[in-house]
Amino acid sequence: MTAEGDRTGLPDQPTGGGRVAAFFDLDKTVIAKSSTFVFSKPFYAQGLLNRRAVLESSYAHFLFMLSGADHDQMERMRAHLTNMCAGWDVEQVKSIVAETLHELVDPLIYAEAADLIADHKIRGHDVVIVSASGEEIVGPIAEVLGASHTAATRMVVADGLYTGEVEFYCYGDGKVTAIEKLAASEGYDLSRCYAYSDSVTDLPMLGAVGHPTAVNPDRNLRREALARGWPTLTFSNPVSLWARFQTPSSTTLAATAVVGLSAVVAGALSYRLLRRRR
Repeated sequence: MTAEGDRTGLPDQPTGGGRVAAFFDLDKTVIAKSSTFVFSKPFYAQGLLNRRAVLESSYAHFLFMLSGADHDQMERMRAHLTNMCAGWDVEQVKSIVAETLHELVDPLIYAEAADLIADHKIRGHDVVIVSASGEEIVGPIAEVLGASHTAATRMVVADGLYTGEVEFYCYGDGKVTAIEKLAASEGYDLSRCYAYSDSVTDLPMLGAVGHPTAVNPDRNLRREALARGWPTLTFSNPVSLWARFQTPSSTTLAATAVVGLSAVVAGALSYRLLRRRR
């Protein structure tokens, strides 16, 4: 983890005042690719996407990774994704994500992000994944990471199928709405909380907490972080979490649910950090 600017470490959960949470954007902050794009191949294999949609998704992902996404690009992406998924079976989507999660997402998680998440957790901070991707994708990834809560885009569902309409778009000011709702229900003091993101489109989220940090920032966010005196981190080491720790037997792994996996990973991360601090 490469840091630019002063970073003095994270305080423990305060004994007085509100509780502390760390809010993490997902794409290019915790994982090295777009979470939606990662599942395009199995969606295609299961007949949810056609070849043209896969090519369009690949091109959009290329632009996203090259320069980040501005507001207009995010709006076009939202319209494209909602039109594309209209009529999809919700349970089929959940099944595909569950079956391919370990293979597709696990190798993309930044080691530095995993360590930082563990750092917050061993101090008693809640960890919240906040993403514009759909909740069916974000939720399982967040569980693997041992997150306490998630905030993600919700689609309208009727008779078990996506209608193509958006119930809640977790983007821009929408992320702040989700964060404030969680803060009210969980007792978070946002002035004590942390937020991490790579994109200038997340300025509202970063500005909503007392401790914002730019991670792998795009050019515009880097400029804003410098002007506002925010710390900047560079995450550059995506690795398989399972490869970093002892892996259970194949029999145990087959019987382990996603929640169980999250407990193993979070516990191992915490243990690793505690040993490092001795």
